[in-house]
Formats: sequence, C-alpha cells, structure tokens
Amino acid sequence: MPNEGSYEEALRRSSKVKADLVEGNVEKYTMLTGDRPTGRLHLGHYFGTIKERVRLQNIGVNTNIIIADYQVITDRDTTGQIQDNVYNMVMDYLACGVDPDKTMIFTHSAVPAENQLMLPFLSLVSEAEMQRNPTVKAEMEASGHALTGLLLTYPVHQACDILFCKGNIVPVGRDQLPHIEVTNKIARTFNNRYSKKNPIFPMVTGLINDTPLVPGLDGRKMSKSYGNAISISMTEAETAKLIKKSKTDSERNITFDPENRPEVSALLTTAGICSGRDPKELAEEIGMGGAGALKKIVTESVNEYFAPIRERRHQYEQDLDYVKDVLHEGNRKANEIANRTLDEVREAMGMVY
Repeated sequence: MPNEGSYEEALRRSSKVKADLVEGNVEKYTMLTGDRPTGRLHLGHYFGTIKERVRLQNIGVNTNIIIADYQVITDRDTTGQIQDNVYNMVMDYLACGVDPDKTMIFTHSAVPAENQLMLPFLSLVSEAEMQRNPTVKAEMEASGHALTGLLLTYPVHQACDILFCKGNIVPVGRDQLPHIEVTNKIARTFNNRYSKKNPIFPMVTGLINDTPLVPGLDGRKMSKSYGNAISISMTEAETAKLIKKSKTDSERNITFDPENRPEVSALLTTAGICSGRDPKELAEEIGMGGAGALKKIVTESVNEYFAPIRERRHQYEQDLDYVKDVLHEGNRKANEIANRTLDEVREAMGMVY
C-alpha cells in the first residue's frame, strides 16, 4: 500500500477520479482553481491548466476559478497594475472558453467571509508545517524579500479558497501536491475537532495534469519574469517577433534533444503541443532547414491554434462593461457561498451569538 502522502498515492487518487469522470459521475465533484493576477496569461497557463478547466466545465463539473489578487502582495510592493491585470485575466478566461454561466469567476478581495476562514484554519497547522511548504520556500527565494506573514500563510489561504466552496478536486502539477496535503490536513482536523458527526469539509483530490509542460522559448520554465513567454493576448505579429528573437544554437541540423539542445527542443515542444504532432517527427521534417525553418513552423503552429481564441479575446477587449459584469456576478455568488460556509463553521465551533 503506497504511503498516504506519496506521489504514487496522489496519482492513484487522481486516476480514480478521472476514471469516475469518464464514467459520467460529474455531479459529485466541485473544482476550485485559480491564478495570481501578476500579468498576462501565457501558453504555459493555457495548456497547463486552462484547457483542463474548460474541459471539466463542459462535462458538467461544478467549476470555480479564483483570481487571487491578495496573493499578489506576498512578494510585491505595489498593486498598481492589479485592476488591469484582473480584467485582462477575465478576458483570457472567456476567450479560452470559460463560460460564466457554468463557471464562477471571482476575486479574493471581494469575498470577506472566505478570507475570514483563515482565522480558524490557522489554528489547525503549525508554523513548521507552513515553512516546509515548497511554494513558500521557492517564492521567498525568488522574491529576495523577507518572509512576510502573508507568504508564510499562503498554503492556508489556498485551503480557504478550496474549502469555502466545498471544492473536492483541484487540477495540479506535481509541484502543487503539498498544497493539497495541507488542505486535507486542515479539513480533516477541523471535522474531527468541531464537526465529527456532520463533517463540514470534504477531502480534496489533486487531478494531476499529464499534459507535457510547455517550456519557455529558452528551454527554461515559461515565465513572464524570464521574458520567454508567449502570451495568449499577443497578436500574430508580436508572436512571430518573439519567436524570431528566441535563441537556438549553432548546429544547423534540427534534432529533438531536450538535455543537450534545450532551446531548440523547447521550440519543437511548443510546435508539437500546438499542432498535435510529435516533436521528434517535426525535427526530422525540418532537418537541415535550420533555425529559420524551425521558427517558421513554431510561429505558424502557435498562431493557427490561438487564432480563434485571440479573435474572441479581441471582442471582449471592446466590451469592458461585460467583463466587469462577469466579475460582479461571480463575486456575488462567491459571497453567498462563503457566508453560508462561514455560518456553518461558526455553528460547529459554538460561536453564534
């Protein structure tokens, strides 16, 4: 029997839920996922999570997306761009197929009761458990800032995000599984301590993403901060220019070799994911065509795949009032749910006066 907290056990649970969804048993699942509004969403976001969110939404899962605006200040000193980033994030979601009639889109800062769950939840975890979280460590190292209380409590805040709406599935990469563990520890401890007869919170399964990661144009992780990311909102010309500027190597013959030729292989992977083809086959096809032919295929693959998404996005750019309405309605629904859950929590804890 695999260890409770092991990757093998997480994979087993994920596979079991995926099989259940294939069988059509969608009504018992509530999904929560989200993003920090730190800038434009890119291809890594789209293939890594957004595409799967839309698929779950379309098969009938109760889907919810949080725009984690409070989490922007875990490692930044300003919120100057935040409103613009939030509206652009909603445009990206809508353009990619997120349907506000089926999926609740909302922001952290607009749902007070959700954030208030932090207080009882913080009493259920130790400081050491929070500091061990890999995301807290990575964010702290990347920011160069002193560890803030908000960053330290980030895993608990994520538990609030998931549990306030009784979320029980979260699409994740392997590196995010520790967040699911913290969330389940909080849910289990709260239920055992305060609501043993009628558990309030569900256990959560991380749906492990099996799509290959879209690397950045330089072979590193795709990230806005590295300047190696193709944004969903870019025009065809901007995409072409960015790909043309991307670094390759001096060898003319194009081969797929991620270890020894990371930049060339990153471009082949991107073209492969967008065109649905094997990167090795693409490399053989290009052969002695060199970097020019490679970049041409990547540009065509990306622009062709994202053309309808970008066309829809352009329409939303012309209708900011609709984008705001989507967010207002999502925030309204989220407040209703959060208030109900907080009432249940107060009742269970004997704090109703």
